[in-house]
Amino acid sequence: MALAFPFSAIVGQDEMKLAILIAAVDPGIGGVLVFGDRGTGKSTAVRALAALLPAMSATVGCRYGCDPASPPGACSDCAKLKNGKTAPRTHKLPVPVVDLPLGATEDRVVGALDLERALADGVKAFEPGLLARANRGFLYIDEVNLLEDHLVDLLIDVAASGENVVEREGLSVRHPARFVLIGSGNPEEGELRPQLLDRFGLSVEVSTPRDLPSRVEVVKRRDAFERDPAAFTEAWAKEDAKIRRHIVAARKRLATVVLPDSLLEHAARLCMALGTDGLRGELTLMRAARALAAYDGDAEVGLAHLKRVAPPALRHRLRRDPLDDAGSSVRVERAIAEMAPA
Repeated sequence: MALAFPFSAIVGQDEMKLAILIAAVDPGIGGVLVFGDRGTGKSTAVRALAALLPAMSATVGCRYGCDPASPPGACSDCAKLKNGKTAPRTHKLPVPVVDLPLGATEDRVVGALDLERALADGVKAFEPGLLARANRGFLYIDEVNLLEDHLVDLLIDVAASGENVVEREGLSVRHPARFVLIGSGNPEEGELRPQLLDRFGLSVEVSTPRDLPSRVEVVKRRDAFERDPAAFTEAWAKEDAKIRRHIVAARKRLATVVLPDSLLEHAARLCMALGTDGLRGELTLMRAARALAAYDGDAEVGLAHLKRVAPPALRHRLRRDPLDDAGSSVRVERAIAEMAPA
């Protein structure tokens, strides 16, 4: 298997890296939307993070890579395996990163009847799709703003429920499909449908480095990696291992991190000042701040955590204001300064 570019070796793009790390600590945040220039390391960052995450324990024989500790009723494969006389075997699998191409058919995404078995054996069997492969990992969609409407509707349903339901050709299959949805695109090529936009927990903006040293360093590191991937990966192994330890520790610490009522009030005031619809903004803001505190090793969420995650948590939830031509990032940062001065 080809080596992934080391996560710790990515130059700049701090907000994107932070958002992906937060989503790795708490996948329930709802995924990450990355908008910006082409060739700025969007897909590289996702694959790099998945490569450094610890391998996940899965049930041998389960096509969906289910956690052995999960209840068997959630998956038909696990239900069959766990009903046997002996406990099912387990093994370690790398965290999956699955690409969803723009031209993918619905059958390829959700799964369909296994025609080969149907013709050869006369058996109706389910052939899992991309959503099954992405379970417990990352589903990456490049140019997500160009995704066809029927696939957008499908992803909205699966992202909300955490399971994929397929009913066709006499088949009725239900399987877990919990993944971190990562979407990237260029805003100049079209806007994302509001229904899907709201499903992303965090939204970040990336751009081409504007300073000479950063551009030179990006090119140097990429060239070194392409010349000798193994040596370059080994050189950054310690830094990647440090990030891995932080993520593992943060996941264990997450449930115990304290969220003071005063921070909830700050979050609510901030969302009210920005005029965000619904309460998803506050919920995402709080979950992201708690995940960041856990990653930083803090026992309690502080104002500094809230400030760092507010732009990615809220910028894509703002209504357009005809009287304010400032960008959404500027509006969020301005509201933070007014509500909670440094």
